[in-house]
Amino acid sequence: MSFLDKIGLTKLKEGLTKTKDDLFGKINRLVNAKKKIDDEFLNELEEIFLSADFGYDTVETLIGNIKERAKEDKYENDEELNNLIYEEIKKVFAVSTSAFKSFDFELHQKPFVIMVAGVNGVGKTTSIGKLAYNFKKAGKSVLIGSADTFRAAANEQLEIWAKRADVGIIQNPGTGDPASVAYDTVKAAVSRNIDVVIIDTAGRLHNKSHLMEELKKIQRVMKKVIPDTPNEVFIVIDATTGQNGLNQVKEFANALGKVTGIILTKLDGTAKGGIVVKINNEMKIPVRFIGVGEQIDDLQVFNSEDFIKAIFGEK
Repeated sequence: MSFLDKIGLTKLKEGLTKTKDDLFGKINRLVNAKKKIDDEFLNELEEIFLSADFGYDTVETLIGNIKERAKEDKYENDEELNNLIYEEIKKVFAVSTSAFKSFDFELHQKPFVIMVAGVNGVGKTTSIGKLAYNFKKAGKSVLIGSADTFRAAANEQLEIWAKRADVGIIQNPGTGDPASVAYDTVKAAVSRNIDVVIIDTAGRLHNKSHLMEELKKIQRVMKKVIPDTPNEVFIVIDATTGQNGLNQVKEFANALGKVTGIILTKLDGTAKGGIVVKINNEMKIPVRFIGVGEQIDDLQVFNSEDFIKAIFGEK
């Protein structure tokens, strides 16, 4: 592990302190108290997973797998029992890991266009600023399209983030047409030979049809510049909102036709980090990035193995 990787894992551990203290602490106390896998142990473990927001379907899978393993193997001590639980949680992630191994990902198209959606208050604008900063830090040229034209505050905040990240931004505060801003941004990116474009979109009233139609229109007009655009559609959700956040993803996915990834913010503010496991296992939409703090470099590429290590420790 490189020095930079160690810094990233340290930040992740710090950001997931609440989840680690709650989830791992409860599992550890249960293992120490019970010593063996019986019905009482499984019932208590099920409650622990549910309280951490793993979700019913995921918990049912985990408990079933742990029960089957218990029939085959004998566990002589606490460490072996903890390892079993660790391994089964790790398996849940196996089907859905991020395509982004780092912010310095390989471009298969220039500009590479990322469209970002999410309701107000989830940290969407902040996440876009942090994405821009990290892509720029990785050596890529970045252009932000400020297509949330309904909120003046969003435009102002995004402009501040663009300056902090030292990247360009396309704005048109006088227009009520977000699609025109998206179109202008992609067109400018082509002429400037930009690597990555990030398009912000309006986040109010995610369940209202007129907003969803605006999002579809943004997609359509960008395709007039580059037919295969956008390359990625990210939905930003707040980890502290639980099921409500997942309902938002479903609404956006239904409207946009495709959601390629989730940016999960405010993981440092909740003990219910199990929502990451739930998203990966039940929604089949990969978590791409996670926010574990307020600093500009606290948005991290999601890695399931590092996530589990941060909660359970090295295995």
